[in-house]
Amino acid sequence: MSNFDDIFESVPQTDEFDKEAWAAQKKAERDEVYALADATAETICTDGSRFRDYLDVQAAFRNYSATNALLILATKPDARRLGDKDFWRDQGVYIKRQEFGRPIKIVESNGEYTRNDGSIGVSYNIKRVYAKEVYDISQTTARTRTPQAVSHDARALLNALIYKRPAPVQSVDELPNGIDAVYVREQNAVFVRRGLSANDLFCGLSKALAQAELARTGEEYTEENTGFKAQCVSYILGKEFGVEVSGYAFETPADFLRTDDPQTIRAELTDIRDTAYDISARMMRSLEQSKAPRLSEQER
Repeated sequence: MSNFDDIFESVPQTDEFDKEAWAAQKKAERDEVYALADATAETICTDGSRFRDYLDVQAAFRNYSATNALLILATKPDARRLGDKDFWRDQGVYIKRQEFGRPIKIVESNGEYTRNDGSIGVSYNIKRVYAKEVYDISQTTARTRTPQAVSHDARALLNALIYKRPAPVQSVDELPNGIDAVYVREQNAVFVRRGLSANDLFCGLSKALAQAELARTGEEYTEENTGFKAQCVSYILGKEFGVEVSGYAFETPADFLRTDDPQTIRAELTDIRDTAYDISARMMRSLEQSKAPRLSEQER
């Protein structure tokens, strides 16, 4: 058997690797970031404008967990693209010297990985959680460009919204109190008022479909809790897909979020995030499929 030890510099070993000290250090780092996430979670649930800021971050980073969205909000709420030092070096850019001491600390695990675009993907073999330092593109030598406004064809976007929908959608002439759309759990159906503009239709329908999704996946369903979560999901989707969302109001976060247990808050935020992610992922697949025929025609 070949021995390749001779390619390394030989150094006398003086101290053994202290596994306990290393583990204690990593635990302290994890505790620090979770404490920051918990404090941020408590803050956003008493401040409506701060809660909207959280939803904006979650919309900008759809692949990130609710906990990491809280950490980004606490450290750099205007972040647009994140990656660790190795990621940015692979892009041919480097962290600015003055930014080295100001990383954004997030939580990762050996079941999570960083995609090429800097976002976090998740596999299902999660064994160990650890803290990780990432940097926004504004903290690097890369040129930062003003992000272009997201724009989609209205019909394609609405078709994407109802792609593999969790409940049937039916149009009606009128709905109670002039609402645009409603999910009726007893019938497991969504009803939409006819004659709506594309923007109003997206906002109303996305909220109703989010309620249907939450009713299907949630263990405990209450009208009040699910209604607020669905509104948050609808807002996140609107921000992500370029829909006007100025009409959403979050001045008073829901009562079920005002609790002394930050872990409960993070669990509820995770429910919102996961629902938005599932619907968004289906929409992206539908939009990609709608582009495919046009691309094929252009190649002819």
